[in-house]
Amino acid sequence: MSTDAIVLLKNDHQEIRKVFKDFEDAGENAHKTKGKLVDRMIELLTVHTYIENEIMYPRVRDLLPDLEDDVLESYEEHHVADVLVVELAAMEPEHERFTAKTTVLIENVTHHMDEEEQDWFPKVREGLGRTTLQEIGAEMIESKKTAPRRPSQPSALKKTVDAIVK
Repeated sequence: MSTDAIVLLKNDHQEIRKVFKDFEDAGENAHKTKGKLVDRMIELLTVHTYIENEIMYPRVRDLLPDLEDDVLESYEEHHVADVLVVELAAMEPEHERFTAKTTVLIENVTHHMDEEEQDWFPKVREGLGRTTLQEIGAEMIESKKTAPRRPSQPSALKKTVDAIVK
């Protein structure tokens, strides 16, 4: 298993995209299936945004100050996703806006992942190099073990509150 931070994040993206596709393919009245898929999305996104916000973004910001604007934009994109995740976590799959809200989440997160993969990751790889990316990746692997899985968990709660009040 690679410890390269970018490889790890791309693997997360691939897993997230699969759940998004399963949701989109579930069918209009597949409330139970959609509810389970959204629960999985919430877990994957909560862990993923946590390790990016707590490890990847601060390290890149420190080591590559020229990418600060990109990092700040990513924080804001996470903010939008955090708000939607909190709202979805409190909704029943049968709610009339559940699918619409999930679709907005999928569109926003897909845009964010595409931007990272096509624009940001190449800049980070060039600026940091293999050794630093492996160090950051090893830190991310460790952090994933204790990362929050739901927006209501204490370590995610601060991020969630920040998303709503900032």
